[in-house]
Amino acid sequence: MRYSDDIIEEVRSRNDIVDVIGQYVHLQKKGANYMGLCPFHNEKTGSFSVSQSKQIFHCFGCGEGGNVISFLMKYDNLTFTEALKQLADRAGVNLPQEDESPEAKARRDKRQTLFDINKEAAKYYYYNLWSKTGEKGLEYYRKRELTDETMKKFGLGFASMTSDGLVKHLRSKGYKDAQIIDAGLASFDEKRGTHDKFWNRVMFPLFDATGKVIGFGGRVMGTGEPKYINSPETAIFEKGRNLYGLNFAKNSKAPYFIACEGNIDVIAMHQAGFDMAVASLGTAFTVNQAMVLKRYKDTVILSYDSDGAGTKAAIRAIGILKEAGLKGKVLDLRPHKDPDEFIKNEGKEAFEERVRNAENTFFFEVRVMESRYDMSDPVSKTEFQRELAGKLCEFEEALERENYIEAVAARFNIPLDDLRKLVTATAARGLPQKALERPKSGIQQKKTPEEGSRKNQRLLLTWLTDEPQIFSRVTRWVEPEDFADDLYRTVAKELFAGMESGSFSPAAVLDGFSDPEEHRQVAEMFNTNLVEIDTPEQRRKAFHDIIVAVKQSGYDRRKKELKLDDPEYLSKTIQWKKDLEKMAHANISPDD
Repeated sequence: MRYSDDIIEEVRSRNDIVDVIGQYVHLQKKGANYMGLCPFHNEKTGSFSVSQSKQIFHCFGCGEGGNVISFLMKYDNLTFTEALKQLADRAGVNLPQEDESPEAKARRDKRQTLFDINKEAAKYYYYNLWSKTGEKGLEYYRKRELTDETMKKFGLGFASMTSDGLVKHLRSKGYKDAQIIDAGLASFDEKRGTHDKFWNRVMFPLFDATGKVIGFGGRVMGTGEPKYINSPETAIFEKGRNLYGLNFAKNSKAPYFIACEGNIDVIAMHQAGFDMAVASLGTAFTVNQAMVLKRYKDTVILSYDSDGAGTKAAIRAIGILKEAGLKGKVLDLRPHKDPDEFIKNEGKEAFEERVRNAENTFFFEVRVMESRYDMSDPVSKTEFQRELAGKLCEFEEALERENYIEAVAARFNIPLDDLRKLVTATAARGLPQKALERPKSGIQQKKTPEEGSRKNQRLLLTWLTDEPQIFSRVTRWVEPEDFADDLYRTVAKELFAGMESGSFSPAAVLDGFSDPEEHRQVAEMFNTNLVEIDTPEQRRKAFHDIIVAVKQSGYDRRKKELKLDDPEYLSKTIQWKKDLEKMAHANISPDD
């Protein structure tokens, strides 16, 4: 479906990009823009920039960029029409009914087919569980003390020993092998042909937040390996952005989520009345999952296994909660390993008490830190106190830091003044600085003359969008035809025309480029960092050099396009050379 430019602009203008992206990415104001960790590649140093004035985003690490519509398209794997409808609903804009384009309809139909196949598979596995075939699976669930009602609520099922039972069933419903494979439910090899992905496993349907089946998790019966497997990622299933149990937990009246490590933990907790439990899907807890939780509640209680691996995972998750701007606590399950075991042995009331007394994340980290030291040895105890002082230095706000200093002094029986002095001395020495990690985006390439030319063109386009008031100075020297590359020239024409009419919008320009790579490149044109400019003279020189460089690249392009037998070849190249020499010595400034 293709809506009119006026409708698209209305939807976009009524959805502030900072507000929308802020629901998915923890953003902090840095200068004129907002910065955060890029949701499209792994990074520890935020390089993801959102411009409120331009209504566009750009990642300086992986190069991804666009407007509020293209952000939703990439983040939630939506079509243009799906993203536009979501934003229209958010802003209360009524979209006219129009016929969809064949491409959009084909993509929507494919996604719907994947949902339909997964739903049919869930029904198949559920039916298996309650037939003679599923006796072994039913026995497993009942040993885990799950009620029939709970098994029905979560749609639990069983994949039998046959290697193609599900494939045959789905074929009988009219689905093709390629579709079943695309849904992540089957594989193909020369020996066995198309065969089931899951067999001899108890099955856990995985739901999105709306309750649609998007994939499956399976635990093997017996001692086979791997013990647990999940569906591969598909067009509707991405492990790092979905959480098990969220379709139920998002409606909980509790003001917090409890994050577990496994599906059974979530099911056992819901059965016991703790309907706020969720779990990650076969992966470590991610920033994207934290941002999903943030849409519904502002606090997450971590209920990870009490063993070493669980403790390590909890510490990592604490950092992720902080990145996402969520409040966190940690549940102490000792002496039991996980929530399921705790509830079976101690009961619901005891678990409720542990939830009420969930540990502050700072003191959990300190407790783990303390376990590495021999507190009966004065040397080891002093080393612990020094590390503790370093951790207290991490609080940037003075009042918060002082509150924790007082609490730590009381908890560990350290004289308050002595601890303050130790923290001050530690801060004065400076905390160890980690080497800055550059995002590993795979796009780092050796710079070529052509790339240098493009960068100057990007710098000029960015400067113009940042400071539209310099437009009249730019047009004294440069016109759209001076941009050497076709894509840059197209964008420059729109920018110049828009600024002449007073209606230029970088976000609107992006909608004209449906190709993902072109869309990314255009976003970069409006988000290229200028070199450090501290003085008026540096500003004038930078502007002068960029203008001359763009003009040079334009002349170079025109020269390549001229034929040697063109009667004006010599006169034009001489004139261009003179013009460039004149510009090199001219007073070209953005402020005169």
